Formats: sequence, structure tokens, C-alpha cells
Amino acid sequence: MSFPADERDGAGEEAGQRVLAIVRELAEQTHPGRAIEAGLDSDLERELGLDSLARVELLLRLQRAFGVEVQERALTDADTPRALLRFLRAGGALALQAPAPVGNLASPAAASEDTPERARTLIEVIEWHVARHPQRVHVVLLGEAGAAERITYGALLEHAREIATGLAARGLAAGETVALMLPTGREYLACFLAVLAAGGVPVPIYPPARMSQIEEHLRRHARILANAAAVLMITVGQALGVAQLLRAAVPSLRSILTPEELRAAPSPGLHCGSAGDLAFLQYTSGSTGDPKGVMLTHANLLANLRAMGRAGEVRADDVFVSWLPLYHDMGLIGAWLAPMYFGFPLVLMSPLAFLARPVRWLEAIHRYRGTISGAPNFAYELVARKVTDDDLRGLDLACWRLAFNGAEPVAPATLDAFSTRLAPFGFRREALAPVYGLAECSVCLAVPPLGRGPKIDAIDREALATQRIAIPVEAGAPHALLVPSCGRAIPGHAMRIVDAG
Repeated sequence: MSFPADERDGAGEEAGQRVLAIVRELAEQTHPGRAIEAGLDSDLERELGLDSLARVELLLRLQRAFGVEVQERALTDADTPRALLRFLRAGGALALQAPAPVGNLASPAAASEDTPERARTLIEVIEWHVARHPQRVHVVLLGEAGAAERITYGALLEHAREIATGLAARGLAAGETVALMLPTGREYLACFLAVLAAGGVPVPIYPPARMSQIEEHLRRHARILANAAAVLMITVGQALGVAQLLRAAVPSLRSILTPEELRAAPSPGLHCGSAGDLAFLQYTSGSTGDPKGVMLTHANLLANLRAMGRAGEVRADDVFVSWLPLYHDMGLIGAWLAPMYFGFPLVLMSPLAFLARPVRWLEAIHRYRGTISGAPNFAYELVARKVTDDDLRGLDLACWRLAFNGAEPVAPATLDAFSTRLAPFGFRREALAPVYGLAECSVCLAVPPLGRGPKIDAIDREALATQRIAIPVEAGAPHALLVPSCGRAIPGHAMRIVDAG
């Protein structure tokens, strides 16, 4: 649809009414029986009851109805139908043809090289790579409108050195904690390494869903900052204006800074530390109580990374594609630090890019010939139910050899729907791998045998609920509960079942 320059003329009014009709329909489906009075200036969340997941669905419906692709910021910045209309007016036509593959990102010599087995810390890992191949692509950062920034090992370490120098100049002492509240991007990667290089301990916390709610967001995170005794926080510029409200709740906090404020001419030395030093603090969400921090040392992380690599049979010519958030252990450790350790490239996009248009995940796998990628179950469900034939046209997913599903309960129906939906585009069901992990084990604990595909057990639902025992039954039995197997413990790890006694 071609939008007029002014939404107040006849065509603009028609577009506004189409947006309102789609908003009302979703609000009524979300809240059956509730009378919905929606205007162009109604607040989507407060007045219409559309939470974050409902807004994702709303944006998908609007993009499909108008045939345009909107900026991912619409998910965070558009609070009203009128704001959504403006994003639609600024959007470009939806790309219905699969992007052309760019070829293998991995270095031709990469497959024959070893890995940093003797490294004791993450800083030693990246230094090992920089000493051997500083110009090798480490991350391809995908932006909007098809933009892609290639970040080499050497460039990322240099950027981290600059920020580490700024941290040292502000008095960061060895072992002090630094909170990171940044969106996915080059600055996040550099700041995480910079804190380590300056002797500090990173504390990732998730950025606000909408900048208009940043004050409320920071109030909720004051408990984490206080518990971690954070002395500095590195964040976006919009947070600086509400910094004062944190100081009373977090006595340890000395400064809130942006990455730009910290960059300085890099000093030659780096704090490499030792294997027993903390690599970062991983906090739980706190959804069922106060957030709890897990203390992960470099030795913990490297042991888990090496074991994951063996379980996944990773190769230096693999390509990892991820939209997972970097403040979560699966995104931070599994999707970023694992490729960094093993030396294969990571194609990285923002979680908002995926949520705004889920097919972008598949397009990136197709274009960059991704071999490893994964997500929580909801993402597989979103793709299976919402991606259209037009979206998928021209995609080739035969390269995807390991599609792990974890971080939340895995639904057998989702595994079936996803594999069936994408089979015509080269995806093999055998690539699906339900996995299990927990922050206390860094990230990964159990992985099924590669290439086996999902194994689904059927147990008696009633016996499990009333007696807490698992009794095998036929899959079609009336009380059958289908449970996907997450495989066995990865090398060097063990699981023990302990009963209530």
C-alpha cells in the first residue's frame, strides 16, 4: 500500500481505520467478552491490554496487511495505533524473495587449526585468536535494511582495550562488579570483554523493553545492582537522566556511563586474571522471587564450552546464527562465547529483529549458510504458525545441522509443526535437538545424540501428578503425557537423580 504524506487526508484516514480494525480484532481475541473502545491514541498496553507477545502478533498482522516491513523499534517505541501507523508509513515493501547466499564465512584454513585448549580465561581465549588470525571474522552484526557489519577478532579486542582503559581511569579495581545494560551490538561485546580486561566482573542485565519505561525498569533492577554491589553501570544515554534514583537504592554505585564516555587510547596491558577468577555474574529473572546471582568462574565457563563443543561436534567451519539476547546465558555463552572459543563466525541480530519479522532468522541461516542455531520453544512455534509461504519462498535450510531447543519447556507438537512446515525448504527433522541446561552449570548440561532427531517418551500423566513417578504408557493412551528427551550429560558432566528423602 502506498501511504499519503499526511494521515489526515482521505487515504490517510482509511489507513488509520484499517490499523484500528486490526488492533480491535486482536484486543478482542486477547480479551474475549470485553468491549474494546480503541482510538488512534489509545495506549496499547494500559488501555487495550496488549502485552509484549500480543504486540509482536499485532506487528506481524499489520506488516502482512499493508505489505510493508517496519523498523524493529516499532515494538519498543510505538505505544499507540497512531505511532504504529507512522512506522507503517515509513516502512519499505516486504522482501518476498530470499536474499542471495554470501558463501561460507569461515576461513579456508580454519578447519585445520586447533583451539585454545591451554587458555585459562576468556581474555586469554581472544588473545590466542588475535595472535594467530586478527583479521578473521568473529561476528557479522546484522542491522536494519540488510546492513551487516563484520567484526574481526583483532578489531573487537582493540575496541575492548579502549573501554578497559577508560574503566581503569575511573578507578575500577580488580574484582569489582560492573553492570551492563546495553542492547545487542558491537558496544555490548566490547564492553563485556573490557570489564574483564580491566579486572572487573561483568553483570549482564536486560535493557528495557521500551525506553519510555526506563525509570520503572531501573527501579526493578536496583535489587540486582545492590546484590551484586555494582560500582559502575554501562548503559545507553537515555538512562543517564534517571541515574540519581539508583544511588539511594544501590550505595555501591559510583557512576553510570555510556560506552562512548569510556573510550580512550588503549593501554598495552590487559588483566588476564586466573582460572578461578569470576568471569561474570549470571542473574535469574526474579519472576518467582528475588533475582539470584550465579557466580561463574573462567574455569566453569571454559569447561562447559569445551564440553559443549565435543557434544555438538563443532568444527571451525561451522557458522552460528543467533538472535538470542546477550544478557541471557543461552545467548551469551552458547551463542557468543562458544563461537569465540572455537573460532567459527557468529551471525548476530537483535531479538527485536526476530520478533518484528521472524523469517529474518531463517533468512540469515539461508544467506550465511548457518550450520548451528537455536532458540526457546516459543520461537519455533512462532515460525511454524506465523511464517507464510511467501516469506519462505526461495529459502534453502539444508545447511542447518543442529537446531537446539531449550531454555523453556519443549513441546512435542511444536517440534512436529516446525519440522513439517520447513521440510519443503531443506530442513531435516533430524537436526532438531531438545537440550537442557541451567545457569548453575554455566549453560549446558544435556544434549541428545546428533542426527537422531527428537525422541518423545510417553508417561502416565495421573501417576506423575499424584505419585510423582514416571510410568511408561502408549503414546495414544488417554492419560499419556508426551515428554521430549533432552539426551545425556555432556562430556565431563554428570547428573544425579535425588528423591525427596
